[in-house]
Amino acid sequence: MYKEVVISIFVVVIIIIGNVITQNNTAKSVEEINNNLSMLHEEITKQEIDQEKSKQQMAKTEKDWEKRYETMAYYIEHNELEKVGTELSELKANIEMEEYSQGVEHLENCIFILEHIKDKSALKIVNIF
Repeated sequence: MYKEVVISIFVVVIIIIGNVITQNNTAKSVEEINNNLSMLHEEITKQEIDQEKSKQQMAKTEKDWEKRYETMAYYIEHNELEKVGTELSELKANIEMEEYSQGVEHLENCIFILEHIKDKSALKIVNIF
C-alpha cells in the first residue's frame, strides 16, 4: 500500500512540473509573438506606412512563430496552432498587397487566438473540471 501511494504522488508531481514548464513556455511564446504583432500593428496603422519596414517586421514575426511552433506543437492542439499560422499567412498577403485595413483585422484575430491558447493551457480550476 505504501509503495502505491509513493508512486502515485511521484506521478502527480511529475505531471504538475511538466504542466508548469509547458505553461511557462506557452506564456513566453505568446508574449514574444504578441510583442512582434504589436510592433507590426503600429507600423501598419501609421499615417505614412513604410512598406519595407512592414515586410521586415512581418518576416521577423514569421521567423519567431516558426521557432515557437516547433516546441508548442508537442503539447498544444495542432488545430489551434494552425489557426495562428493561417492568420499570419493572410496578414502577410495583406501586407504584400498593401491592404493594411484587412491586415489589421487578421492581426487582431491572431492576437485573440494566441491569448486563447495561453488561457486554454493554463492550470486553472475552470480548465480542470
